[in-house]
Amino acid sequence: MSEKSDILFSPFDIGPLRLTNRFVMSPMTRNFSPGGVPGENVAAYYRRRAEANVGLVITEGVGVDHASALGAGTMGEHDTPVMHGEAALAGWRRVVDGVHAAGGRIMPQLWHMGPIRLNGTGNAPETLSARPSGTWGPTDKAMVPSAYVDQMRADTRPLTDSEIGDIIAGFARSAANAHAVGFDGVALHGAHGYLIDSFLWPHTNRRDDRWGGDLVRRATFAVEIVRAIRAATAEDFPIMYRFSQWKIQDYGARNAETPAELEMLLGPIANAGVDIFDASTRLFNAAAFEGSDMGLAGWVRKVTGRPTMTVGGIGFTKDLQSSFVEDTQAVNNLSMVVERFERGEFDLVAIGRALLMDPQWVRKVQTGEPFSPFRLSAYATLE
Repeated sequence: MSEKSDILFSPFDIGPLRLTNRFVMSPMTRNFSPGGVPGENVAAYYRRRAEANVGLVITEGVGVDHASALGAGTMGEHDTPVMHGEAALAGWRRVVDGVHAAGGRIMPQLWHMGPIRLNGTGNAPETLSARPSGTWGPTDKAMVPSAYVDQMRADTRPLTDSEIGDIIAGFARSAANAHAVGFDGVALHGAHGYLIDSFLWPHTNRRDDRWGGDLVRRATFAVEIVRAIRAATAEDFPIMYRFSQWKIQDYGARNAETPAELEMLLGPIANAGVDIFDASTRLFNAAAFEGSDMGLAGWVRKVTGRPTMTVGGIGFTKDLQSSFVEDTQAVNNLSMVVERFERGEFDLVAIGRALLMDPQWVRKVQTGEPFSPFRLSAYATLE
């Protein structure tokens, strides 16, 4: 282990939760849970990362207890896990027990697909996909197959107050289930154009009631979810919130054009009870705003006063989207991560593809062993 990366192996506390180091397994869709139930293969997959010294594991997106939470998305309909029902919760208990036995910590990423779900799919095909204003968003910049975009042009209707309340209650029930199963906290997927994020983005939230309008009102849905989760779990149960500017509908999208707007949007969410923000970017060191080279995690930390986690391109020469179509090599670019960590831009470092390709990645950082190469075939397996 180099002296530069040594600092990333210092402990970190999220409320009462102590992590042994700053490395986190980033949430990555896996789709190996038939019927929404994670099996022994899923438990072993997460346990292997904990055994190899990953400080915190964040699971793949897990469907919350709501009829339209899951269904077919940009890559089809798959075996996505859920956080409700006896069988699924028993499966998650095995996952949690395995990670804890290995000395690790784990949170589920609670997920509602919102506008990205295709109507007529999932376990409740008769239920319309949830969209704040009934729209999917602009389709001219979407980086998805044209056939999928064509289906998205068919608008639904705006969510009613009652329906929004039902979704918030579904998040709270699933968080309570995660707490009861033994998870060490919960992570909310509030990014990439999915439901929570679709309330933040003006292209998908055109409401003029308490759920939309100015930046503060567009944050109300996220605020109420955080409050409901806090009330349903415990005062000291850690809550992580994933935020992004980019969307599946538009990689160049922005919820906030300036740091001041970012503060207006995320300040109320932080005050509702978020303990740490996961700033999702395609490249961790990309400048978030003009006039500064600071990344999104740094700005989120600055305007909210909360700890943050960075992610994007760590361990590889290409960002996630480019790696599907361009030659990508495994690299050790932690010196750039450490430089920004020492500036105080972020507190945790999320590793995605590198840990998918190589369960031993964090341990190899310590030992100096070569990393496993990038390979697309890893996406089809639970290695």
